[in-house]
Amino acid sequence: MRQSLPFELSKEQSFFDSLGDWMGDVLYDELPEKGLECRDEQIFMAYQIEKVLREKSILFAEAGVGTGKTIAYLLPAITYARYTGKPALIACADETLIDQLVKEGGDIYKLQKLLDLNIDVRLAKSRDQYLCLKRYEEAEQFMDGEYLDEIAVSIPEGVYGAGGLGLYGARSDYPNISDEEWQHVNYNYIQQCQVCDVRNRCGQTLHRAHYREATDLIICSQDFLMEHTATKESREREGQLPLLPEVSMIVLDEGHLLEYAAQKAMTNKIQDYTIVKLLDRLMVDGLREKTLLLMEKLQDGHELFFDQLRDDVIDTDDERKRIQKSPTLMKLGQKVIETIDELMEEFVFESEMYVIPEYELRMAEEFLDQYEAAMRIFVSQSNAIDWLEETDGEETLVIMPHLITEVLEKKLFSKKIPYVFSSATLSINKDFSYIAYSLGIKKYNSFSVESPFDYEEVMKIHVHELEQAEKATRVASLLEESTEQTLLLFKSKQAMQAFKDVLTDEQKATIGFEGDRELSSLVRDFQAGKLHTLSSYHLWEGLDLPEEALTRVIIVDLPFPPSDPLFDAKRSFADDPYVEVELPFMLLRLQQGMGRLIRTTNDHGTIHILMNEEELKNLPEIEPIFAVKPTFEK
Repeated sequence: MRQSLPFELSKEQSFFDSLGDWMGDVLYDELPEKGLECRDEQIFMAYQIEKVLREKSILFAEAGVGTGKTIAYLLPAITYARYTGKPALIACADETLIDQLVKEGGDIYKLQKLLDLNIDVRLAKSRDQYLCLKRYEEAEQFMDGEYLDEIAVSIPEGVYGAGGLGLYGARSDYPNISDEEWQHVNYNYIQQCQVCDVRNRCGQTLHRAHYREATDLIICSQDFLMEHTATKESREREGQLPLLPEVSMIVLDEGHLLEYAAQKAMTNKIQDYTIVKLLDRLMVDGLREKTLLLMEKLQDGHELFFDQLRDDVIDTDDERKRIQKSPTLMKLGQKVIETIDELMEEFVFESEMYVIPEYELRMAEEFLDQYEAAMRIFVSQSNAIDWLEETDGEETLVIMPHLITEVLEKKLFSKKIPYVFSSATLSINKDFSYIAYSLGIKKYNSFSVESPFDYEEVMKIHVHELEQAEKATRVASLLEESTEQTLLLFKSKQAMQAFKDVLTDEQKATIGFEGDRELSSLVRDFQAGKLHTLSSYHLWEGLDLPEEALTRVIIVDLPFPPSDPLFDAKRSFADDPYVEVELPFMLLRLQQGMGRLIRTTNDHGTIHILMNEEELKNLPEIEPIFAVKPTFEK
C-alpha cells in the first residue's frame, strides 16, 4: 500500500520545494532536538541530492566519515519514493553489508523512532544467498553434516505438506554454517527455477515476492543490481520477471566499487565437473543412442579441454590463475562447441519423446547455451579477460569482458532516473575523473566535503616498519598486548589464510575469521564483545561499529590490487599502470579501511599499518591521506 508523504503538498509549492522545507525542519530542528548533531556537511549533501532529484541526473557525493551520509540520502529517497509511487533502491558494497543498514540502532531504525516514520524497507539479496531445495535434497542424499539438520529444522511445514509458508532460506538465517558448507545447498547458476516443481514454495521465490511489494526502500548489493541489469532483457524475453522491480532512484553506497560488481555480473563461467554431472543425470533409460553417444562425446571433450587447460595454466599462488593458451587448447575448445551444436539439435527430438524430465532437459539446454557462448568467446581470442579459479569447490574457467563502460551506459545509466554515488572515497584529491572514466559516465555533478571530526583528539596512527616475514608475529604481539576490540584487515583471502596458518590453535580460538561462518553473524558477535578480534578481507568499507565496539584497526598489508588477469588487463590498457591503476585503487581502499575506526563523535582508537621495505616507498603518496601525523615504529 502506497504510504503518504511526511509533509503536506500545496498548489503554491512544487514537491521539490516542499521537500526542501521539510528536510530543513528535520535536519536543523527535529533531529537535533532529539539528540542528533546538526552537521552542515550532512545538510549540504541532502540538498545536493534534492537538486539531483529535480534534474534526474548523476551525482558523485563524496562526504567524509561522520558526515551522516546515510541519513542525508535516506530523507530524500524515502519521500521521492512515496511521491513517485516506486521504491528507491539502495545498492550496498556487498551482501555482508546489507544487514548493517537495517540493524537495530542503525540510521533507518533511528529515523523511524525519532521522526515517527513507518519506513517500509525490504532486503533483496543475490540468488546465491538463498537455499535451493533441489540442491539441499541432493546434498541430503550424498553428504553428511550437522548443517543439513539445521537446515531441515528451518524449512516450513508448508513446503512439503500442509502448513504455513513464511519467509525462510536466506543465508543470514544460518549463522553457524560455514561458507564452504553453504556452497553445497545454495542457489547455483545452472538451476532453472522457471521449470522447478517446487518454485512456488522456494524461499528465494517467497523473498522475491516480498520485496517486490516494497513501497519505500529496497536494499540490495551492487552485485545483485548488476546481475539484474545484465539479465533483465533475457528474462523478459523468456516471460520471466526481472530480478528487481522498477525503482524511482538508485543510491550506490560505497559507489566506487560498482565497476567490479559490473564486471562480475558480465562474466561467463565454465566449471570442471558441473557439465559432467549434469549430463549424467540426463542419461536415462529410453534415450536415443545418438543422443547418448553425443553426451558421452561432450563429456570426454570437456574433460580433455580441462586437462589441457590445467597444463596451460601459469602456476602461481594467486587466486586467479593466468592461462597461456596453446593451439591444442584452442582446437579442443572448438571441438566442444561443435559437439554442443550437434547435441542441441538432438535435444529437439528428445523433448518430443518426454523421456528426459522437463526440468532436467530445460536446465541442460540453458546451461549448454551459456557454456557454448562462453567457449566461443574463449576460443575467439577476443579482448576478453580469462583465468582459472576455484568457485563453489570446483575449478572454474572465468571469462570476463574488459570494457563494461558501454554496457553500463546502455543498460543502467540510460534510465532517466536520479543516481547518487555515496562514499567517503570517490575522488583522488577532489578529482572524480578516475571513477567517472571507469564507469563510462561523461556528464555528472559532484561535491566533496570533509569529515567534521577533530581527529587529532581521538585517533592515533602507528606505521610499523618491518620485514614481510615479521608481520604475523607483530600482529600476534599487538593482539596479546591488549584485548580491545580489533579489526584485522587483509588485502586478500590468501593473505588472511597465510596469517591464519602460522597461528597456534589457542591464538585462532580468540579470532573470528571471515569464511568460518556467516559474516554478519560474526560482526554481531564482535559488536556485542563476544569476540575481541575480527579478521576480514572484505570489510574495508561499510562496517559501522561506533564507540567501544571498535577501537583498533590493524592493516596488515597495503591493499594494492592483486597481480591477476583482471587487473593485469587494466594495467595493460594504462599508459602508466602505477599512477592510473595501482595507486588510485590502493589509496581509495586504504582510506576506506582507516575510515572504519572513527564513526561518531564518541569514537576513539588507534590504527596500525604494517609496511615492509617495498611498501614504505609509497609513503609520499600515502601521507597526504592520513588524518593525523603518524608515529613510526621499528
